[in-house]
Amino acid sequence: MRHVLSALVQNVPGVLSHIAGMLASRGYNIDSLAVGETEDPKLSRMTFVVVGDSSVLEQVRKQLEKIVTVVRVDDISSQDYVERDLMLIKVSADAAVRGQVAQLVDVFRGRIVDVSPDALIIEISGTERKVEAFIDLMRPFGIIELARTGRIAMVRGDHSAE
Repeated sequence: MRHVLSALVQNVPGVLSHIAGMLASRGYNIDSLAVGETEDPKLSRMTFVVVGDSSVLEQVRKQLEKIVTVVRVDDISSQDYVERDLMLIKVSADAAVRGQVAQLVDVFRGRIVDVSPDALIIEISGTERKVEAFIDLMRPFGIIELARTGRIAMVRGDHSAE
């Protein structure tokens, strides 16, 4: 099972490497990891996606909570939440196929953010499934380069993850 964990951590140097090292040393694989400052500049939010049963999830949570710089860990996948993934993708697109690619970008509500004679850079955001579907549609055109943020997530409503 896929679990989305949100950890509030102190915004200090070394937190990311400490957490990633701890998880790796215990054999846990992180499918996705995104880190960014929160509304409080003293805190960052780390969003992890890990795969495993409930015992794996519980072990990961316990290990994270032992780290002094971790303020709080929440399994938000057990709540009603919104998640997004951001991707930049550079696709081969000469004049002959540029219109086709642009139509697909529109359908996926993406944006063309750079144009060169033989390629386009496209920005797409959405659920993992949407981003993956767009990648599949771009493969026949020729993907030159691809960069993704990893998933970020937030619990719906007027409360924070609990």
